[in-house]
Parts: sequence; C-alpha cells; structure tokens
Amino acid sequence: MARVSRWLVAVPMAALALATVYPLVFTTNVALKTRREYVLDRFSPADSPRADNLSTAWNSVGLARYFANSLIVVLCAVALLLLIGSMAGFALGRLRFRGSRALFLGCLAALFVPFQVIMVPLSRTLTTFGLIDTYPGLILAYVAQFLPFTIFLMASYYAHVPTEVVDAARIDGNTLFGVYRRVMLPLGTPALISVGILNTLFCWNDVLIALLVMPSAEHRTLMVGVTSLRGQYSDDIPTFAAGVLIAAVPMLVIYLFFQRQIAQGVTAGATKG
Repeated sequence: MARVSRWLVAVPMAALALATVYPLVFTTNVALKTRREYVLDRFSPADSPRADNLSTAWNSVGLARYFANSLIVVLCAVALLLLIGSMAGFALGRLRFRGSRALFLGCLAALFVPFQVIMVPLSRTLTTFGLIDTYPGLILAYVAQFLPFTIFLMASYYAHVPTEVVDAARIDGNTLFGVYRRVMLPLGTPALISVGILNTLFCWNDVLIALLVMPSAEHRTLMVGVTSLRGQYSDDIPTFAAGVLIAAVPMLVIYLFFQRQIAQGVTAGATKG
C-alpha cells in the first residue's frame, strides 16, 4: 500500500517536472538551429548546434542594451525594496503604536489589488513628475508594486523574533535604529535573501509595468525587448528563441543556486520562536 501511495505522488510530480523542463529544452534546441532546419522539422534535434542565433540576438537585435537596462532597474529596485521593506517590517512586526495594525492590514489588502487597477493613476502620476521613460520612474513603479509583499513577509518574520532579544538590545543602550541595524537585520538574513530573490524574479520577468513606464525602444527592459522580437522576427523563430533563452537563463541560474534559501526564507517566519 505504501508503494502504491508513493507512485501516486511520484507519477504526477514527474509529469509536472517534465512539463516544466520540456519548454526550456525545446527553446534551447530551436535557438541552436538554423532557420532552414527549423522550417524542415521544428521538433528534431539540431543537426549541427551553433551559437549564431545567440550572438545575433545579443549584438544585432540589441538585447545587450536591454539586458543592461534590466540590470540597472532590477538591482536598484530590489535594493530599495529590501531597505524600505525591512525597516517597515521591523516597525509593523515588532513595534506597537497607534495605527500599526491598520497599516499592516493596509499592506495585506494591497497584495490583492491587481496592477491593472492602478496602472492609469500610476501612469498619470509618473507623467506629472516627469518620470515616464526614465530609470527612476520604473524603479519607483516596481517599489510601489512589490513593497506590500516585501513588508508582509518581513513583518511576519520579525513578529516571531523573541521579545527578549529586542529587550536585551534596548537594555544595552541601543536606539530603535540600533536594534534594527545590529540585531534585526542579521536575524532577518534568511527572509531578506528570500524576498530579495523573489523580487528579483518579479522585476526581471515583468513586461506590463516596464511597457507602460518605458515606452521608448532605447529604454526597454530585456523582457519587453524579447517580446518585441516576436513581431520583428516572426519569420526567424530561432533568433526569437535565442532571445527568450538569453532572458531566461539568468533567473534560472539564480533559482537553481538559491532554491533552498527561497524555501527557508518563506517558511522561516512560521517556524521561529
């Protein structure tokens, strides 16, 4: 009976893993084909794998510029999210002041608001302040969109830190900022790593916000640039597949190296204390 139960779990999980891995394998195979090979048989392995499509997508199409744009925006946005989110999470998770509960519930409620609801007022606000088609505009848009999630996770984590730890730090003469900097930041490292990686994935894979805030071709992010390839290279699927592969590989590498930290950070708040 136990063996049957294991098979009932293993078979669906194996099918799910195959369904997840196959698109990446198929995209890689197409990216290594010539246009002629793809037209003749799109599913067969590449006869002579070559990196010409990757170099074309990187140099000729302009993905190198889009990659740099994404790197700048994502690094700055994630740094701000971690700084503001950890400070707000410490305040809402450990401190009690008038309105703290309402602020936390407000952050929780913001998680359920889809971006499509706020995209028009956000666009008008950014236009008013001259932030459309600028790096700061997209960075602030990402911070506004993903800050509630960051605050919620950090507040949930910090709420499970023993009160005695904070009290001992205050007795030692630390101010509230000293407690945050010397005690809570080191203790929150697992959650910070987790939320940092997740926010990196969210910002890197975004298309809608970047398309709204960065309309010019020069300031496109990588995902928007790859999406535009589908129209420009509709008859050159291998080049388009190469662009998709270039965009996917960095996040795939990050996930493979930090998947344990992601899982630990997400569950850490529920097991502390």
